[in-house]
Amino acid sequence: MAAALRRLLCSHAKYFGRTRLLPGRRFLSGTTEPEPLTVRKQENGIRRIILNNPQKRNALSLSMLESLREDILTDVDSPDLRVIIISAEGPVFSSGHDLKELTSAQGREYHTRVFRTCTQVMTLIQDVSIPVIAMVNGVATAAGCQLVASCDVALASDKSTFATPGVNVGLFCSTPAVAIGRAVPRKVAMEMLFTGTPISAHEALLHGLLSKVVPEERLEAETLAIAQRVCEASRPVVALGKAAFHRQMSQGRDAAYASASKVMVDNLALRDGQEGIQAFIEKRKPVWSHRVENVHD
Repeated sequence: MAAALRRLLCSHAKYFGRTRLLPGRRFLSGTTEPEPLTVRKQENGIRRIILNNPQKRNALSLSMLESLREDILTDVDSPDLRVIIISAEGPVFSSGHDLKELTSAQGREYHTRVFRTCTQVMTLIQDVSIPVIAMVNGVATAAGCQLVASCDVALASDKSTFATPGVNVGLFCSTPAVAIGRAVPRKVAMEMLFTGTPISAHEALLHGLLSKVVPEERLEAETLAIAQRVCEASRPVVALGKAAFHRQMSQGRDAAYASASKVMVDNLALRDGQEGIQAFIEKRKPVWSHRVENVHD
């Protein structure tokens, strides 16, 4: 598993070099003090990443995407990191790409860089070994909706809405369709894409875009409760399971069972796999090592 993580980091490193990316910055009105486009903080195994540009509806500009990517990747293999929560400041979770970056003046090369970076971020969310949770309190449109669909778990307040309105400005939401089309039924996705009509949080829950919908005042507590439950489990066991789930989803039934069966056997070889079984037999709480360490071949 450690080798797989190193391959993942190297795979993404080829796109952004060996140097550490500096977070994107914005400036507060009337001041020269730079504000980060994203805010990262971590406590008790839970990393909070907050989209922090509400004046621009938390648009996923190239700088915002690069900052988000860095916040996900920083110390991602640390045993102290167990789960990530992505949320946003302001009434809009994210309005999607910054359309000012997509004019002809920027040119094809720049446009390619924007969508390549966006793809890296969305796939990175599913490729990292730890669960990533979206906490949505407001509007999520286009690539913002894509971001929600890409997360492993997604909670939203009952006032939140979701849409792919690109068709209405002449830019079909083709890349958001990749994540959304894998999260909701095909005909629901196509209606969203063809019309741009928003769906409510409860509709998003019904169709599978969300895991849970709660009143706004309970959103943070409910999200943290899920994150804390993740932190109670063994890190390598969760990592093994997440990778296996995403892999088998792209396979046929027989291949998926073959793949998942091998993962179950690999899981049993882990020290934490045997610790959990022994703790169950002895009727005690397991004591996880959180290390990728086998006790038998």
